[in-house]
Amino acid sequence: MQEHGETLTKSETINLRQKYVGPSCTLFYKTDPLKIVRAEGQYMYDEKGNRFLDCINNVAHVGHCHPEVVKAGCDQMATLNTNNRFLHDNLVVCARKLTSLMPEPLSVCFFVNSGSEANDLALRLARTYTKNNDIVIIDHAYHGHLSTLIDISPYKFNLPGGSGKQDWVHVAPIPDSYRGQYTKEKYPGDDLGTLYAEEVRALCKEAKNNGRSIAGFIAESMLSCGGQVIPPSNYFKNVYKIIREAGGVCIADEVQTGFGRVGKSWWAFELQGDDLIPDIVTVGKPMGNGHPVAAVITTREIAQSFKNTGVEYFNTYGGNPVSCAVALAVMNVIENQNLKENATRVGNHLINSLKIMCKKHTVVGDVRGVGLFVGIELVKDQITKEPATDAAVYVVKRMRENFILLSSDGPYNNVLKLKPPMVFSLENADHFIKILDELLLEVKDGVVPTNDVIHANNVKAMSKDLQDSFLNGPTERKIRIDEAESMTGN
Repeated sequence: MQEHGETLTKSETINLRQKYVGPSCTLFYKTDPLKIVRAEGQYMYDEKGNRFLDCINNVAHVGHCHPEVVKAGCDQMATLNTNNRFLHDNLVVCARKLTSLMPEPLSVCFFVNSGSEANDLALRLARTYTKNNDIVIIDHAYHGHLSTLIDISPYKFNLPGGSGKQDWVHVAPIPDSYRGQYTKEKYPGDDLGTLYAEEVRALCKEAKNNGRSIAGFIAESMLSCGGQVIPPSNYFKNVYKIIREAGGVCIADEVQTGFGRVGKSWWAFELQGDDLIPDIVTVGKPMGNGHPVAAVITTREIAQSFKNTGVEYFNTYGGNPVSCAVALAVMNVIENQNLKENATRVGNHLINSLKIMCKKHTVVGDVRGVGLFVGIELVKDQITKEPATDAAVYVVKRMRENFILLSSDGPYNNVLKLKPPMVFSLENADHFIKILDELLLEVKDGVVPTNDVIHANNVKAMSKDLQDSFLNGPTERKIRIDEAESMTGN
């Protein structure tokens, strides 16, 4: 056995992964993947004992391996784990706790195992209740990996190998006030939320004229894969009204943004007003702090319509005693350790400091965020807003070299994403800003240093055996083909 709990060498792990794991299951830092062997709080450790500040993991919501969450799961697993057709206190107590955090009339829970399952069930509920079929979505959205969810995820179906848009899907423009169809520069003083909402009205009208019926609208309350986009005020309020007038229901996807990440409230949809109430809410990732548990919360009326079909809903692992014990522990930790307040305090400091720091870097086009949900958009020109994709990829790589884990996303992959564990501290924020400030000097005007070929440098940093085993494996060959095609637009 190796040190730090490692049972295989890194090269052995890579070889076995290439042999036994599907090649489409890709990794962070593809050309030199990290091997993480343990984690605690906001830190992750590789097989050499190197400590990395984790700015990626919104899954480890209250901190990696939080002792209270771990104990709750272990204690319950040592006592009983079974399916939810038997009565158990954990399920009902967890449901009571979860619904207590929601506005009325969101009062009924369905427990599932992942955000994908939650969103799939939300679509079933919407279609059953409305007796309609079509779904309105937002461009660049991602809602999960199931077949139904790929169909409502432009982030996936618009890829070169994607399935394309289905007839029952209606795609609204992303409500991005920095880069979208309606921006603050083009429409100064206008209500951008209303302008973007009118695009949804046009979609509903067109669908009706074509003999189609709207079952619902689903959107992340803040768009993550779309580039850490914060929808403008009044957007959801107007969209919800339009969708309901069209006969549909409104689904808030809180899988990535829920459980206090925004600081001000438990749920990101609440940022647009206390009177904004979805018909269905889906939650996942942070709910279990790494344990697979998720849920759908809806109204009594919608839940009853689902029952009235006569088709029983049963999920073998959904709502099992261990998952509910873990979820309860997570919610209790958020409250008892004031993690919402921490997200507000640290998030405000981080965002304000980034805005000040980035004034001296022309490569930064926009800094946006709420709480510990932050995006930094890199551009080659602040006027034309030409995306600085290479610069973003370069910065992510250089941050890793400085032991900070970061990712990039958005339609042009030029947005640096921060969604760290909620225990992220002021000191962590200051350290992140210090390193980023230094690295942005290396990509002035969005140009990556000419003496740095990212892929070649990553390969050079790898040991000879890792180079041979990794770069010549089928997974990395496929990745290089995909990357080449994406650069040429094929």
